[in-house]
Amino acid sequence: MRRMAKDRTILILGCLAAVLLLATGGLWLSRGEADAFAPCRKGLEAGGLDGLGAPFTLTDQNGARVTDRQVLAGPALLYFGYTYCPDVCPMDSARNAEAVAILDQRGMRLTPVFITVDPKRDTPEVLRDFTGAMHERMIGLTGSPAEIDAVAKAWRNYYRLNDQEDPENYLVDHMTNSYLVMPGAGTVGVFDRELSAPELAERAACFIDAASIAGI
Repeated sequence: MRRMAKDRTILILGCLAAVLLLATGGLWLSRGEADAFAPCRKGLEAGGLDGLGAPFTLTDQNGARVTDRQVLAGPALLYFGYTYCPDVCPMDSARNAEAVAILDQRGMRLTPVFITVDPKRDTPEVLRDFTGAMHERMIGLTGSPAEIDAVAKAWRNYYRLNDQEDPENYLVDHMTNSYLVMPGAGTVGVFDRELSAPELAERAACFIDAASIAGI
C-alpha cells in the first residue's frame, strides 16, 4: 500500500512538473514572439496596440466587396481620411505612397490602404481617381456609414462629419495616424504624420524585416 501511495505521489508530481514546464515554456515562447518587434517600436508600448483592428467587409475602388483577409494579405499601411479633405489627407496619402515607393526600391512590398471616413461622398469612382493618383497599388475602401463606423472604431480612429449646416460641402474631423498591419501579427505600429516618407519607410522596413526573421 505504501509503495502504491508513493508511486501515485511520484506520478502526480511528475504530471505537475510537466504542466509547469509546458506553462513556462509557452510563456517564454509567447514573450519571445511578442518581443519580435521590440527593436522597431521606438518606445511604443506593444500592449497599447492590443485589440486594434477587426475583420471587415468593405467596397473597394473598383466596386468589389472585399474582406480584411484580401486587403491585408501582406504588409499594409492603413490610413483613414476623405478625398474632399483640402490638405491633410492628400499630403499624408502622398507621404505614405512615397514611403511605399522607397520600400519597393528595397525589394519590400507594402500595400497602402485608404479607408474613407466620408462614405456619402467617397464613392468607389471617386476613390479610384484619388488612389490612382497616389500609387498604383493603393487600395481605396468605402462602405455604408455603419460599416465605416465599425472599422474606424476597430482601429480606435475618431472622426466626425461637420455636415449640419451644409450637407454637400463640409469638412470631417478625423485622426491622422497611419497603421502598419502585418499578416499573422495584426497592427504592429502606429505612425503619426510628423514622420517624413524616408523615416516612415525606415520604420516600416524594420517591422517587415523583424517579421521575416521571426517567421511571422
